[in-house]
Amino acid sequence: MNSPAGGGAIAPYGETSPLHGESETPILLQYWLILLNHRLLVLGIIGSCLLLALVATLLATPQYTAQSRIEISRKDENVTNVEGLRPEEVGQDLEFYQTQYALLEARSLAERVARGMNLASDNEFFERFGVNADNIAAINTQSSRGSSASERAAREQAAVDILLDNVRIDPVRGSRLVDIKFTSPDPLLSARVANGWVKQFIQANLDRRFASTADARAFLEARLSELRERLEKSERDLVTYASNKRIVTLSSTETEDGRTQVGQTLVTADLEALNSELAKATADRIAAESMMQRSNLSNRDALTNAAINNLRQRRAEIAADYARLTAQFESGYPQVQALASQLKDLDRSIAREEARVAGVATTNFQQARQREMDLRRRVEELTQAYLGQRGDSIQYNIFQREVDTNRELYNGLLQRYKEIGVVGVGSNNIAVVDEADVPDRPSSPSLLINLLLALVGGSVLAAAVVIVIEQADQTIKDVGAATRLLGLPVLGTIPRMDGEDIIASLRDRKSVASEAYLSVRTNLSFLTDHGVPRSMMLTSTRPNEGKSTSVLALAETLARTEAKVLLIDADLRNPSQHQYMGLANKYGLSNFLTGEDDVSLLIQDVPDSALKLMAAGPKPPNAAELFSSDRLKLLIGQMTEKFDYVLVDSAPVLGLSDAPLLASAVEGVLFTVESGGVGIKGIQNSINRIRLTDAHIFGIILTKLEKSTSPYGYGYGYGYGYGSADDPDDTILLSDK
Repeated sequence: MNSPAGGGAIAPYGETSPLHGESETPILLQYWLILLNHRLLVLGIIGSCLLLALVATLLATPQYTAQSRIEISRKDENVTNVEGLRPEEVGQDLEFYQTQYALLEARSLAERVARGMNLASDNEFFERFGVNADNIAAINTQSSRGSSASERAAREQAAVDILLDNVRIDPVRGSRLVDIKFTSPDPLLSARVANGWVKQFIQANLDRRFASTADARAFLEARLSELRERLEKSERDLVTYASNKRIVTLSSTETEDGRTQVGQTLVTADLEALNSELAKATADRIAAESMMQRSNLSNRDALTNAAINNLRQRRAEIAADYARLTAQFESGYPQVQALASQLKDLDRSIAREEARVAGVATTNFQQARQREMDLRRRVEELTQAYLGQRGDSIQYNIFQREVDTNRELYNGLLQRYKEIGVVGVGSNNIAVVDEADVPDRPSSPSLLINLLLALVGGSVLAAAVVIVIEQADQTIKDVGAATRLLGLPVLGTIPRMDGEDIIASLRDRKSVASEAYLSVRTNLSFLTDHGVPRSMMLTSTRPNEGKSTSVLALAETLARTEAKVLLIDADLRNPSQHQYMGLANKYGLSNFLTGEDDVSLLIQDVPDSALKLMAAGPKPPNAAELFSSDRLKLLIGQMTEKFDYVLVDSAPVLGLSDAPLLASAVEGVLFTVESGGVGIKGIQNSINRIRLTDAHIFGIILTKLEKSTSPYGYGYGYGYGYGSADDPDDTILLSDK
């Protein structure tokens, strides 16, 4: 049965599961292990970048950066209280500052700076930026005095390009401040250009403001001339019509919307005055008539007349005296006669006065009535004139509205024309906060910054190189990849051992290698229902993957349990087991396969070990044909009856047919894979060739595993109690087959 990829606990015989490296290595840990594996390459790339940065810094020309700072306000200070052509909302948008930053980096501004500083004629300016004499000659090395227009333009173009390449605009985050920085080899030039850049930006802003009103002024001038003519014509029409219709306006008012409202004309004023006088005359006539009627009826007015009352009082006094004297004297008494004469005179005076009073009332009534009649006739005449004028006032109001409309348009445009003329009086919205000073130290190159950049760049380059190498590397380097890509459980991982006596290391139970193979043996005990498989073969894709060493180590490990273990060296093409054990290879497996039946003569004792060895024997010319016979299965069957475990060291799979033929004779196969060795395609092809023989593959032994590719190191997995994972003696190359 083939072994599927899977995970979980160790399964009984016939089932497979990853016995080692059950879970995937965390991605960050994988990256760390990859870097450790290529640490020399990474350190070399980073070191080279740092060295290049150091040399470039020391050889570079010092650059000086001068900085000036300005403040850009959203809205101008309006000194004249006059609005400009653009609405205020424009300055409140976020695009306003983005526009200002773009204007600061505009080519037109650089051209103004170049012209303002006359840089096109300054050969030293070009030389400071590395333009040699030949290049300067190409755009006219002489001064602009004798140059043509095209040569002059070429020099200005070159100067502008240099300015744009070396200027930097840095807005101060969260504020209205902007830094203008210019870098050059000359500190004085840097300060001059930085300050000149600010000056030209402010001037350009003012120029744009005045230029924006030029078209508006021209348009308003034409409209004002047209409206002036229309206003004059409408005013003449109004005056002519009023003269023809004899409409004399005494008063007028102006409404809130600028319209003229006629108050009184001469006719209405006269009518109002005469109507008031008529009302008064009517009242006077009524009063005089009433007085006259009272005089005729009861002469009551005489009672209120002072002269009459005085005369009557005098008569009453004299009458009293007359009555008193007549009581004492006779009528002929002189005093009595005198008093009688006075009484007669007073009676005549009273009568005359009463007659006069009655005549005055009549006269007053007649006068009042005549005045009323005259006023009423005049009012009637004015009323007729007013009614006629009301009809004429309709056309008059039409002329008046036309005059008002034309005057309003004219005054509005005239006011706007005046405002545009003085809009530039408002203060500039750009203020210089700090002028650029001459820098006293170079801004670049900075050794620290360059080294940091080189470190970052070198790290990125090294990471890219490592990624390319890893992507191109199709080998297996860790347990997780082996389980995921091959679909077989990893029964154990064997560290790389370099320069160590293999046999001595395997027999030392405290060694890392011994601990590693002990772990493999433990995992093998869970593969079948009877524990460790009775017969198994170890093979690999190609030579030198640790196959022969692994089969020897497993045999030694099983022999320590006092079990009978036989190791058969079936690699007839390149035998090696007898060399590890210091034995002869005069007879062995090839003898049995060619007809020797006495197996006991072919088995040798291993010195200082309970292990038995059947060497490969003499090299046959046709190893594949020998394995194709039934003699190998017969041998395995006989040996499993005499020994507890039979381990077979097979030849590699690729290019040979030995391993597939051997695989069908044993209980199962252990496939040895060298970490970082054969590509995944080659390993998969080898495993598929073995599976074609219906052989059972128990799992994989991952050999020559670098300590740097192990997530936790062998100091914990196999050396616990015997040494640290950082001990250099734990990383020794397994260089045998």
